[in-house]
Amino acid sequence: MTGKSQKRPDAAEGSEQQVLQKRSHFSQEQIRQMADILPGWYRMCGRVLPWREGRNPYKIWVSEIMLQQTRIEAVRPYYDRFIKELPDIPSLANISEDRLLKLWEGLGYYSRARNLKKAAQVLMEQYGGTMPQDYQALLNLPGIGHYTAGAIASIAFQIPVPAVDGNVLRVLSRVCESREDIQKQAIRREAEDALTAGIPNDPGTFNEALMELGETICLPGHTPLCETCPLSSVCLGRKNGIAGELPVRAEKKPRRIEEKTILLLVHDGKVGVRKRPEAGLLAGMYEFPALEGKLTVEEVFLRIGREYAIRTEYPPIELGETRHIFTHVEWHMTGYLFMVEEAKGLVFATAEKLSDKYALPGAFQFYRKKALQILEGVIQ
Repeated sequence: MTGKSQKRPDAAEGSEQQVLQKRSHFSQEQIRQMADILPGWYRMCGRVLPWREGRNPYKIWVSEIMLQQTRIEAVRPYYDRFIKELPDIPSLANISEDRLLKLWEGLGYYSRARNLKKAAQVLMEQYGGTMPQDYQALLNLPGIGHYTAGAIASIAFQIPVPAVDGNVLRVLSRVCESREDIQKQAIRREAEDALTAGIPNDPGTFNEALMELGETICLPGHTPLCETCPLSSVCLGRKNGIAGELPVRAEKKPRRIEEKTILLLVHDGKVGVRKRPEAGLLAGMYEFPALEGKLTVEEVFLRIGREYAIRTEYPPIELGETRHIFTHVEWHMTGYLFMVEEAKGLVFATAEKLSDKYALPGAFQFYRKKALQILEGVIQ
């Protein structure tokens, strides 16, 4: 899809709009008013962000993948570092996985980075290292869903397709006073259809404006900044005093809690790390050895004494507790330092390599800082 589909006769088009309006929870009248108001507001008030300069499809793509599940403030330094080292599709396609994961270290959801590389390789093989100006072709790339394909297609190429994420669904639900559960795929598709029917001539600016509004003014929770919102005069949720109650979401299932004991095993001024399996949570990342359960020093010693040849003349050091939250599971961790003579199956890293080479997930950052302090002599 490289542009607007051919228009149908007026009568058929009018009939289609009536059917859409009848079945949709998202008012076409409200969407029309949004399309009239938001582009002008965005041109005056939109933030200056590096990936918005020049509407470069590669930079838009990288930024949108990074911004999934991650705040803009957290993404900016990662984006700058990533683009500096990988300025284009060929450089991304050819980077080693270990270096790619190191560049991504701390952003989480590491499958995003792997899919970026996979998609770059497809782009090299099938499109000569360029982004296709086609919505469906973008959608077929690894790691690109409807939202990301819509963002790239509309912003970079002015293809009239929506880009519907959580921010956009929140804005749309409030302005149209929809009480439907936005976590239902049917409702998301309905929102996409409604926005497609009402998208203006500059789809990129409209989509960026919707995202911007959701990120800066139509905030989640019970305190949207309605007084400063350009849509305050047309927002049905505000008019009826329920904007803070929208959107509706079904209650999430509680996360599963897993107890873990993290081991910093130090030998000859280096700390041991190992690579996780290539499938499953944090696949292919490096980690400090871990044992299941919250164990005491004595329990750890009994479990690992033979395997890791602990030096008993150096007493273990308790490193404290921390936790890390994933989407569906929460790790509760406690850590210990042991001096060892040897440890099979581990790679021993200097402080420099721990910082520059081995990518450790955010779950281990608390103990990574402890390890660096130990290796640099801060903790004796």
